[in-house]
Amino acid sequence: MTTHAFTLNDLKRILREAAGEQEGSGLAGDIRDLTFEQLGYDSLARLEAGGRIERAYAVALDEDCLNDTTTLGQLLVAVNERITEARAAGSGTARP
Repeated sequence: MTTHAFTLNDLKRILREAAGEQEGSGLAGDIRDLTFEQLGYDSLARLEAGGRIERAYAVALDEDCLNDTTTLGQLLVAVNERITEARAAGSGTARP
């Protein structure tokens, strides 16, 4: 079980791995209030990133979660909530 929270840097890394850094997206700095669209990531890139997050952190992110989280910050909150739920359930499956 991890004590590692899912951070903005983790999300940036996963976005780069999933879809590359979009031209002009500027993943530098605190961009948690920007939308995926503002950064140039389409729904397929979000789904790929979601799949990578699920595998890396052993959490479930349903399609509604991925569609309802429009900013990076919203996705960070959703992933961290699921990590917390996994810890509370004692599943021992959440991991960095």
